Amino acid sequence: MVRILLVEDNPLMRSQLRAALEKRTGWKVVGEAEDGRSALRAWSETAPTLTVMDFMMPGMSGLEAGRRLSRLHPESPILMVTIDPSSQLAREAKRAGISGLVQKADVGGLLEAVETLLNGGRYFHNDFAAA
Repeated sequence: MVRILLVEDNPLMRSQLRAALEKRTGWKVVGEAEDGRSALRAWSETAPTLTVMDFMMPGMSGLEAGRRLSRLHPESPILMVTIDPSSQLAREAKRAGISGLVQKADVGGLLEAVETLLNGGRYFHNDFAAA
């Protein structure tokens, strides 16, 4: 089973992302967090296969939490989700050790990105693949 940690500060968006992810057979959201600090704690409690994390959150951003998690657990990929992906964010995410970046509203892209990361690849929104 693929164990997913979902990190998103907006409860409605978190619920929508969870529903989309759990439609896939064998994928289960095993933990949720609403900011970067709680994501670090939740990772320790759940040891997920993969983390799906929002970029903009109060307190510690998804980028900083992702940087820390990728250093501590390089075997567990992180997919950054954001409302408005950009080439600058893609570059920063790559430097932070984050394995992918996708637009939140793109459910098809989200699922494709998770599949790609689970298969050892990297996935950055089509427009920013070369960033």
